[in-house]
Amino acid sequence: MDAATKPETSGLSSALREKFIAFVGNEYVRATTATDAVAGVQPALVIEPGTEKVLAGILRLSNEAGLAVIPRGGGTKMGWGNAPSRADLILSTARMNAVIEHAWADLTVSVEAGCTIQRLQETLAQHGQRLALDPLWPEKATIGGVLSANDSGALRLRFGALRDLIIGATIALPDGTLASSGGKVVKNVAGYDLPKLVTGAFGTLGVITRAVFRLHPLPLNSRSFSVSTMDAKETQRFVLAVQDSKLAHTFLQSHFSNDAAPVSDILFEGTEAGLAAQETQLRKLAGPTSVSEASTSNWTAREQLWSFSDPGTTAVAKISILPGDLARTIGGIEHAAQMHQLRWRTLVYATGLGWIRLEGKPAALRGALQLLRVEMESHGGSLVALYRPEKMPAFDAWGAAGDSLSLMKAVKQQLDSKNTLNPGRFVGGI
Repeated sequence: MDAATKPETSGLSSALREKFIAFVGNEYVRATTATDAVAGVQPALVIEPGTEKVLAGILRLSNEAGLAVIPRGGGTKMGWGNAPSRADLILSTARMNAVIEHAWADLTVSVEAGCTIQRLQETLAQHGQRLALDPLWPEKATIGGVLSANDSGALRLRFGALRDLIIGATIALPDGTLASSGGKVVKNVAGYDLPKLVTGAFGTLGVITRAVFRLHPLPLNSRSFSVSTMDAKETQRFVLAVQDSKLAHTFLQSHFSNDAAPVSDILFEGTEAGLAAQETQLRKLAGPTSVSEASTSNWTAREQLWSFSDPGTTAVAKISILPGDLARTIGGIEHAAQMHQLRWRTLVYATGLGWIRLEGKPAALRGALQLLRVEMESHGGSLVALYRPEKMPAFDAWGAAGDSLSLMKAVKQQLDSKNTLNPGRFVGGI
């Protein structure tokens, strides 16, 4: 769909717009520009509420009028997922950006959805703590957006994914209800597990307005190393050996490409004495000649995959595989790329989550992605296409939904019966 595509906005009358203005003020309701397009679809309005109650009111009015609402945080991942089937207005959390309460003695924090990851981390660092999370573009990405996209990086090996870190959430439902679940303490188990339900739901069930997280101390010291290997099979042996060892590593990731030998990065955190002992054990495990001090750029390896010069000839996908399938998967990527005459680059975490960047002709990109999706799904994995060039033939972002789709649709129907939020963007057209 072209960026100029205009949605149907029959429900967006001037009277309704005046109601929106009465809620938030004239300066926080504006017409969209080309930069507000959502996966090629152009909404009509951007509304920026200042509080969760106002946001809920705007959402209620939109739902009653039959409008399609696109929640937005920092806008870093608006191209992810499928294009919306409808898009009337963007509901922005940009003004809802406060760190509500940092209960540092309890290792918890309550924060509004529009707060950026970087701002939150800077606040927590004042008490020697952190949210143990490394999403893409932390200077722009917001709490709500990261939760909705379930975006976490290599640190999940040690600290778990977002569902392991979130302990409470408040969301605005399409009917204007503000629903909360969880609490401020790590062991609170009362109520429905709303935080985990909305994490990774792509904003299709409700608009996250605030969240509560468990925290971890900042490390005293850290050291990272790079380990060179001859090929993917040797990389897999190394990764599995590390995972089976007594090494207390914080993250472990491996790089592959069509123009360089594989390299794995490993991070340790702790005391100086502990780090020295970890290094000694690592060198014994990997062989001393293959281990070197890692560059600080390895911390942003995933962002580097997204730094490409020609958006018209590049695709980026997220994959999920079994760690024991690493070598076979890399062989499959190399085969698909050669068959379709593509350049490729891949980053895979020890957890089995990974990222692929393919570069070449748009039709060839689709052919390779389709081949890789079939291969990965046949072995219990998945491939989600997060970025596709405009000229690439149509390709569903998500792939097979499995036997959970009927349950997911039932939850969607229960919470968003009018299909108000992000219609068509998620798995199975949800």
